[in-house]
Amino acid sequence: MSQQHSPTFYHVCFVVPDIPAAMAELTELAQVQWNEPTAAVLEEWSYTIVFSRQFPFIELISGPPGSPWDATSGPRFDHLGWWSESLNSTACRWTTHGAEPRYDGRPAGRSFAYFFAPTIGENIEVVDTERQHDFLNNWTTPDARHPMPYLNEEDAP
Repeated sequence: MSQQHSPTFYHVCFVVPDIPAAMAELTELAQVQWNEPTAAVLEEWSYTIVFSRQFPFIELISGPPGSPWDATSGPRFDHLGWWSESLNSTACRWTTHGAEPRYDGRPAGRSFAYFFAPTIGENIEVVDTERQHDFLNNWTTPDARHPMPYLNEEDAP
């Protein structure tokens, strides 16, 4: 491999209807430390998102009905997220190997995509490493801002 560490997922995401309640519960049960939730908009969807401060990160997200983060049916596990040196190549490889595209943020100017992995029955996400610097600056403390491992398509089977 051409990178120092093996690629691993960097976050796990849960869609929840009540972000403050989910944060409080995970803080109480597992001493998770959180950043402040942030409101954002993607396409026509307003949503709220927050990440924990520890690696691997926990993402909590809540969006309106019809969005990828629709929480009207209650909380759920949503996806595991990986960084990739080439979002386009990883998306192509994942599709070739049977992952089903679920949502692609690229047409909306975002460097991520969700895929359904049928054998595990859940979504996986790939995010281009070009976003890693901003992620680290927005969601981690200065002492935790270290480059994270990523998928390198040159090393893929």
